[in-house]
Amino acid sequence: MLTSFRRLLLTAIVPALIAASMTSPAIAAGTVRPSLYNSLAHAAPELNPQALKGALNAMQCAVNSGARQSRHLAIIDYSQPSTARRLWIFDLARKKLVLRDLVAHGSNSGENYATQFSNREGSYQSSLGLFRTQESYEGTHGYSLRMDGLEPGFNDMARDRDIVIHAADYVNPLWSKRQGRIGRSQGCPAVRPQVAKRVIDSLKDGQFMFSWYPDQHWLKSSPYLNCQPQQVAGIISSAGN
Repeated sequence: MLTSFRRLLLTAIVPALIAASMTSPAIAAGTVRPSLYNSLAHAAPELNPQALKGALNAMQCAVNSGARQSRHLAIIDYSQPSTARRLWIFDLARKKLVLRDLVAHGSNSGENYATQFSNREGSYQSSLGLFRTQESYEGTHGYSLRMDGLEPGFNDMARDRDIVIHAADYVNPLWSKRQGRIGRSQGCPAVRPQVAKRVIDSLKDGQFMFSWYPDQHWLKSSPYLNCQPQQVAGIISSAGN
C-alpha cells in the first residue's frame, strides 16, 4: 500500500512529466500531418523521401515558431544530377504538384552532381537549407526572384550573395548531350527561360524553398531539421517572416 508521502510525490511528479513530454521539441516541433506527406509523396514519387520529409519538417518547424504559412513549397534535391528534373513546386492547400523541372547549381559545387555547398560570398557554390522567397524584380537576368536564407551559417548570406531565382539559357537539356551536364550558375538556382515566369509567380512573396543534400554537418546542425523552437523563433522574428 502506498504511503501518504509516496502518493503526494506521485501526484506532484507525474503530471509534470506528462506536460513536459507534450511540449518537448522532439515531439511538438516540426510535426507534419501524415496526410500531407502521403499526398505529396504520391504526387512526386521520384522525389527522395528524405528530401520531402526534411522540407516538410523544416517548414512546419518554422510555422510552429511564428512564421506565416505559405501557399507553395519548392524543393530542390541536390542529390540528383543536374540533368534530372530535380526542382519540385507543390501547392500545399491542394496537396498537388504544380511543376517539376530542371534547376542549376553553382559552378564550384560540382560538375553534373553538386557535392559541395557554401554560404560564403564569392564561393560560386549553392547553399542548403530553408529559404523564404521575397520580392520579384527585373534585373540582369530579366524577371527574377529574391529570397532570404533562414539558416545561420548555411544560407543566411543569400541576399548579400545575390542568390536569386532567374532564367538562364544554359539550363538546357541539350547541354547534357555535349558535356554531360546542364550549365552552372554562380550559386543561384537558375531555371529554364521557358518556365521561369511560372516558377517565379508561383514562389514570390513569402513562399518556402528547401534545398536538400545528405550533408552530415548540415543535417546535424540545422535548427529546422532538428527543430530548435527558441532559436528558430529568434530567426523568424529578426527576419520578419
